[in-house]
Amino acid sequence: MGLIAGIFDLLFGGGRNVVRETAEVFRENAEAGAVRDVEMRGQAMSQFGAEFAVPRKGGFDRFMDGLNRLPRPALALGTLGLFVAAMVDPLWFAARMQGIALVPEPLWWLLGVIVSFYFGARHQAKVQDLQRDISVTMMRAPQVMANLQTLRQMRADSPGAADPGTDAELTAQLTAPDPNPALEDWRRLRA
Repeated sequence: MGLIAGIFDLLFGGGRNVVRETAEVFRENAEAGAVRDVEMRGQAMSQFGAEFAVPRKGGFDRFMDGLNRLPRPALALGTLGLFVAAMVDPLWFAARMQGIALVPEPLWWLLGVIVSFYFGARHQAKVQDLQRDISVTMMRAPQVMANLQTLRQMRADSPGAADPGTDAELTAQLTAPDPNPALEDWRRLRA
């Protein structure tokens, strides 16, 4: 008994816990870590609060703060709106995208630069050959017009949308009656 008591006194005596102290060398004390975490969060919140403690003096400041908060949600909601529009009316959406296909490349670069600088991103623009881009865009114009004409013809409310045209085989398939066994049985019973 004296030997066991001596070992316990060595490990836990004198207000010490050698096992706990040794374990804390390899693993953080969870309670002490939680206390440090609470202190750190409190200091961070105090710092954030101090940053916004400057009172806004006038309506212009409040207006500008609100205006600065609009672009990100507007871009996000606008992009989601494009997806919804594409699902609701694909032909309408395709017609609008054909119009976007005519936007010249330098204008896309300018939009990219403006958006990049607005959101704080670094953007290094390359020198673009403006005449080449405009000629490429103008060469696309007849194809865009043909695409728009095809889209107009595909609309369900267009005259002749279901017309098979001059395809005789398709016309024969459309006018041939489908076999209906129930109808054939009914006709046999009536005869």
